[in-house]
Amino acid sequence: MNLKNLQIDWLKCFVTVVDTGSLSNAAPELYRSQSAVSMQLKKLEEAVQCQLLIRTHRQIELTPQGQVLLGYARRILDLHNEAVMAFHGEELSGKIRLGVPDDYAVKYLTPVLKRFAPRYSGVEIELICEQSTSLIPRIESGDIDLALISRDGKRQGNLLFHEPMVWVGSPQFELWREDPVPIAVYESTSSAKKSAINSLALQGRRYRVVYSSSSLVGQIAAVESGLAIAVFTLCSAPQHLEILGAEHGLGPLEPMEVAVYRSQASRDSKAVDHLNDLLVKTLRHAVSI
Repeated sequence: MNLKNLQIDWLKCFVTVVDTGSLSNAAPELYRSQSAVSMQLKKLEEAVQCQLLIRTHRQIELTPQGQVLLGYARRILDLHNEAVMAFHGEELSGKIRLGVPDDYAVKYLTPVLKRFAPRYSGVEIELICEQSTSLIPRIESGDIDLALISRDGKRQGNLLFHEPMVWVGSPQFELWREDPVPIAVYESTSSAKKSAINSLALQGRRYRVVYSSSSLVGQIAAVESGLAIAVFTLCSAPQHLEILGAEHGLGPLEPMEVAVYRSQASRDSKAVDHLNDLLVKTLRHAVSI
């Protein structure tokens, strides 16, 4: 089998397309045209002699072979970046206090930290998982350096994308038929609760709050047990639960404005500069595939 060497540029192009969700989103990050990005992917597929990506109208999907190569590609690029940083990189150290709500942590924060940690191993990251309503005042007081938040309509931070909100219920219980409909909600000041109540009011539906908690795990348990239906961010809705909509007598919900919010107290930190920039570059097109 005559296999070609896998060039760093091809692997970087492949990983960037996966992380950003499309060729058009990857192009500006790679400082290449969309056609050049497509050509790089073609060369990589020719080198490994298999298809790596399935490109549909709205999204990019990995083939099984692409999933395997992605793991190797990330490791190769991480080691390559580590070698470059050892000779030419900026030495960073210190501690970053980073806040994120539970529902954004896995999908949106994990890929960012996977890219940041190998490049800046001297930086310690303290992760604080709380709801946005708790993180926002902590950013403004300087208690946290940086946070990924759902902003409450004010111009807090740097807007990255709009996260869809959905009604969720257990397929075993048709609670949406009840009058008043039982709902589980977050704390009183949360945007999710306001959106749920406004949507029910517009549909002329009566409701009763049967569970209230800032815990995502608690919200999921309330839905799974048949206690209530709830409003979740789309990225946090478990696959085994049912997404409800107009056919269930439930109206649309306003999407969340997701932003990266930085404290004034961290303005002189180069470590926070780099993580803030990486959050923006990685997540700005996270949903706009």
